Amino acid sequence: MPARPFRERLAADTPILTDGAMGTTLHQHGIPIDACFDELNLSRPELIKSIHVSFLAAGAELLKTNTFGANRYKLARFGLEAQVSAINAAGVTLARQAATEAGRPETYIAGSVGPLGVRLRPYGRVSPEDARAAFREQITALAGVGVDAILLETFTDRLEILEALAAAREAAPELPVIANMTFAEDDRTLLGDLPVRVARDLHAAGADVIGVNCGGGPAQIARILAAMRQAVPEAACAAVPNAGFPEAVGGRMMYPATAAYFADYARTFHARGARIIGGCCGTTPEHIAAMRQAMDSAASPLPDLSITEPVNDELLTVQEQPTELTRKLASGQFVVTVEMHPPRSYTAQKLLAAAELLQSAGADLVDVADSPTARMRMSPWAVCHLLHTRLGIETVLHFPTRGRNLLRIQGDLLAAHALGLRNLFVVMGDPTHIGDYPNAMDNYDVTPSGLIKLIKQQMNRGVDQAGNSIGQPTAFTVGCALNMGAQDLDHEIKVTRRKIEAGADFALGQPVFDPADIERFHRRYREVTGEDFTLPVLMGVLPLYGARHAHFLHNEIPGITIPEAILRRIETADDAPAEGVRIARELLLAIRGMVQGAYLIPAFGHYELVAEVIDALGVPGRP
Repeated sequence: MPARPFRERLAADTPILTDGAMGTTLHQHGIPIDACFDELNLSRPELIKSIHVSFLAAGAELLKTNTFGANRYKLARFGLEAQVSAINAAGVTLARQAATEAGRPETYIAGSVGPLGVRLRPYGRVSPEDARAAFREQITALAGVGVDAILLETFTDRLEILEALAAAREAAPELPVIANMTFAEDDRTLLGDLPVRVARDLHAAGADVIGVNCGGGPAQIARILAAMRQAVPEAACAAVPNAGFPEAVGGRMMYPATAAYFADYARTFHARGARIIGGCCGTTPEHIAAMRQAMDSAASPLPDLSITEPVNDELLTVQEQPTELTRKLASGQFVVTVEMHPPRSYTAQKLLAAAELLQSAGADLVDVADSPTARMRMSPWAVCHLLHTRLGIETVLHFPTRGRNLLRIQGDLLAAHALGLRNLFVVMGDPTHIGDYPNAMDNYDVTPSGLIKLIKQQMNRGVDQAGNSIGQPTAFTVGCALNMGAQDLDHEIKVTRRKIEAGADFALGQPVFDPADIERFHRRYREVTGEDFTLPVLMGVLPLYGARHAHFLHNEIPGITIPEAILRRIETADDAPAEGVRIARELLLAIRGMVQGAYLIPAFGHYELVAEVIDALGVPGRP
């Protein structure tokens, strides 16, 4: 038995190191992933005990019992609901025997209690009372054979873990309780709760230790640990990460984080005040041994990661990671994006194939237009979501103000953010009278500059247009339209300055066919404003498809002027599309040092020609 009570050891200077992943290790021993791991306490006790011994040999001070799913609801799936007491008691006994046989009788044994595997009301059919009864049944069995603490782990529902915590207090009021939640990739629980809310509720409900386990890798757990400690500085905390996000390799789930990486983070967790440190899914005895060595090492002082600033509720929120576009603009990389039009049907296979072509050619992003030329097409939200989820390519969602009132605009913005679409191109949009439905509603409540201001200065600060809280600030990166070749440059500069003052992060430029247009804009901007123009611009580059196409653009599209020399090249070319590609490549290389990226616009859906234009940048290896 442990020489010191668990609560006394918890208050010591050094954190307690737990073991690693029982489930992962069982799977490595050939146990099917869909088997009842908890039942192995009865049918394969020597295997369970040997795994405990391996983690003790690695340096673990605390063993988690193999009882994570040993509640009546989960066991019922295997016809074992009558075995709750027997399976839990065996789990504790095996852990205690392993500690004795390893010569480590001082090891702490924590009775592992996981979620019930069913939803509680109002999101499911199980009442809170029935849930608490199930937890109480399991915890009573664990406490009856002498665990040192109750470990509530891998909960995704804040209300469910509070029921489990209440059950622990009823069934075994003398036992310490460790309460660990799991968070999704956005640092929220699956039902949307932030670490701050979880930490405060668990602490107020009487948990001895509050913490985070499973979820992502050590970097995410360190981030959430900091938020929890800032919310409840006096609480003891736990940090028990997975070995990174799992990857399917050869039909098996593999975890990428190395033992050395875990060792580094063990010191980070210690520095951030964690009292319990360990590993969850994917962590092996090698990971635990590396953490043990790092925690015991006195070769170098811990990094100073203590939190000294006062708690501010407004700041205790999830900090959204910047988009790839934001990172590349900030680092000065030359960005290439390609415009795509949604299909005129509900099938998107051809569009996805074209996007895959562009991705392999070296495009950084895809711009998805919204009803271009006022033609009926699939929603760009759906297209962006498909591109992101199927191909992993980042998108810029075109977001016109025309045809939307303020109510719909703000709802659409929240929907876009929920789908992970955080790069927006705000534009007026094409008038409906030129499209399929000329009598469709065409009015609007806000101009592009006004919408940019609403997004950047209100929604990105957590409030809507009326000043009401939206719960969590959005994190949009917003682009605006720019025509550097406009006839009235002074007017274009005036409008552009309004967009910059509203908070625009970048601009998509109208196609140019003469780099001198860019120089002329910069010169006039400096004359009018007395300042240099610094807004990042992704300049439009449009490969000409033929003479008729070139003359149409030159004569009928406002703001596009094609020099006579280029018109002659297209008119006299033996292969006009190929000549258009050559012209576009020359323009792309010529403007590369003058703007921060290219906005490639395919003619008539010829994405293969755009891919040839991107080749001018030398992909792969494009800087």
